[in-house]
Amino acid sequence: MNRINELFSRKRHDILSLYFCAGSPTLEGTATVIKTLEQKGIDMIEIGIPFSDPMADGVVIQNAATQALRNGMTLRKLFDQLKEIRQEVSIPLILMGYLNPIMQYGFDNFCRSCQNCGIDGVIIPDLPFKDYVEEFRPIAERYDLRIIMLITPETSEARVREIDQHTDGFIYMVSSAATTGVQTNFDEERQAYFCRIENMQLRNPRMVGFGISNKQTYKTAASHASGCIIGSKFITLLDEEHGNADRATERLMHLLGRQNYKLSLIHI
Repeated sequence: MNRINELFSRKRHDILSLYFCAGSPTLEGTATVIKTLEQKGIDMIEIGIPFSDPMADGVVIQNAATQALRNGMTLRKLFDQLKEIRQEVSIPLILMGYLNPIMQYGFDNFCRSCQNCGIDGVIIPDLPFKDYVEEFRPIAERYDLRIIMLITPETSEARVREIDQHTDGFIYMVSSAATTGVQTNFDEERQAYFCRIENMQLRNPRMVGFGISNKQTYKTAASHASGCIIGSKFITLLDEEHGNADRATERLMHLLGRQNYKLSLIHI
């Protein structure tokens, strides 16, 4: 069973996924960050493929991508860093990247490299749904790779149902139609969106991302989905800690009110 599916079959709530950009703040720190996050009890990891024009990302992730590219990170370099990661890490790993670098690599080659490294899924924010269904999904399925689709508050109910029907793994609920970044709370409109999607009784589990940075936003999002994805805040902390993922994660858990997160996982 794909590790994403296995995770959601085993754990229905309080799933925590962290995002960081490969090659930032240090070029060679990718594998160390991944291993540390698993040791700290994180359930799933999204590894960003740096790109020069990340349209869905806010300033924090844009700056991290710029730094990674300056450090010399490429998709081939990333796969080389990940080639032995499954000897030490067992949690689901997802690559998040834009179409341009993936298509330059070749999508079939990309999926094959993902399989060789033990990558479980991929998020491509600028992949049109029609292209996903007709062209990309059949290739990805040959490599047991889940393509995760995003929805926003502006996504119609009909399209949400289509995505639910044609995907497997989880649905990425973007908390707003804006770019990624830190928010202090979710307003009534955002909470109504969470409730609306929750009440649709979708087949796939849902993860909420974009804007989660403190106890309030974390609790609100987690109460309406299987869990949360945190990127910008973790990247900020990782940069402040000069790439020390252990200290960055400890600080993040404190902000989320989850200081006993690792301990609680032991008893699940």
